[in-house]
Amino acid sequence: MHTRAFSSQHARSTAVGPMLCLIGAVLLSGCVQQHAQVKGAWQEGVPRNQSFTRVLIVGVSPDVNQRCKFEAFMASQLKSESVKAIRSCDAVTKKDPLTLESIEQAVASAQADAVLATNLVSKEYETKEGGSRDTRGSAAYKATDAGFAPGYYGVYGVPVVYGEFATAAAITTVQGEVRVASRLYETRNKTLIYTLDTHARSLESTDVTLSDIAAAIANQLRSAGLTH
Repeated sequence: MHTRAFSSQHARSTAVGPMLCLIGAVLLSGCVQQHAQVKGAWQEGVPRNQSFTRVLIVGVSPDVNQRCKFEAFMASQLKSESVKAIRSCDAVTKKDPLTLESIEQAVASAQADAVLATNLVSKEYETKEGGSRDTRGSAAYKATDAGFAPGYYGVYGVPVVYGEFATAAAITTVQGEVRVASRLYETRNKTLIYTLDTHARSLESTDVTLSDIAAAIANQLRSAGLTH
C-alpha cells in the first residue's frame, strides 16, 4: 500500500512538471506580446534616400517632467556610432513652456539635421471634411493651423495651441494601452519626412511604457534607413 501511494504521488508530481512548463511558456509569450508595435509611413513626394546623423528629440507634452524623461529614453535608443541624439531639454535655453521658438533655437545651436517630435498623449487628432466633427477644442480654445504642417500641430510637431492637448491623458497615466504619434522632419526646409504610429498594450510601469515605445520608434527609423 505504501508503495502504491508513493507511485501515485510520484505520478502526480511528474504530471505537474510539464503543466508548469506549459504555464510558464504561456506567461512568457504574453510578456513578449507586451512590446510596442509601430507603423511607419513616408510622406508623399519626399526623397527616400535621406539619412540623418544629428537628430533633435522633442517630447511634445505640456508636462515638462514627462517630456524630458521620454527624451532621455528616446535618445538612449536612437544614438549610435553614426547618430547623435540630442534631447531638446538639454538644448533649449528654457524648458518650460515648449515653444516653436525654443525648438528652432535648439536646432540651430545643435546643428541638427532632423527633428523627431513625439506626441505624448494617448489620443489622435483628426478632422473630417464637411464639418462632421466638432474641431473647436474646448469652449475656451480654438485650434488653428500654422507653419508647414496641417492640423493641430505646427512646425516640428509643436502644438499651435494647448487647449484640448493639455487636458488629454498622458501616456504614463493611461492603463491598458496607448497610441502615440511621431513625426520626423528634416531641418533644412522644415519638411515632414516620415510619420510613425506606435501602439503599446499591457503596460507594466511608466519606465516600461517609455522604453518600449522609444525602442520601437528607433528600430522603425533604422529599418526605413533614416538613421543607422
